[in-house]
Amino acid sequence: MERKSRYLLAGKLGNKLSATYTATTLKLFSKVPKLRIKTMTVDNGSEFAGFKKIERHTGVSVYFSDPRSPWQRGCNENTNGLLRRYFPKGFDFRLASDKLIQAVVERLNHRPRKCLNYRAAYEVFFNTKTVALRS
Repeated sequence: MERKSRYLLAGKLGNKLSATYTATTLKLFSKVPKLRIKTMTVDNGSEFAGFKKIERHTGVSVYFSDPRSPWQRGCNENTNGLLRRYFPKGFDFRLASDKLIQAVVERLNHRPRKCLNYRAAYEVFFNTKTVALRS
């Protein structure tokens, strides 16, 4: 989640291994211009152990929040709540396809938000205008 525009990147992880998280993150970041991502804040989970590789390959500085301090990653926590509307607690992600996850991400990125003056995260991040189509 990019903090200012609320633009979301998300991917499905097959497991909680650091190598899997790192590879998925690098793949997702490759889709975005390098100058658009400057820092990344994560919690203290073991899946973030490969943060040096992410820093090396992307030029992004990785920061860690303090233990038991979710308010330090408030935007992320809010996004988790938005994702829970589509994937409730206990949802088995083995049943979710990559296509479904990307459809949810796309929906959230094109959703107007009050904090963005009713613009979509996609519009703010890529500095574009989205036009509603009449049917």
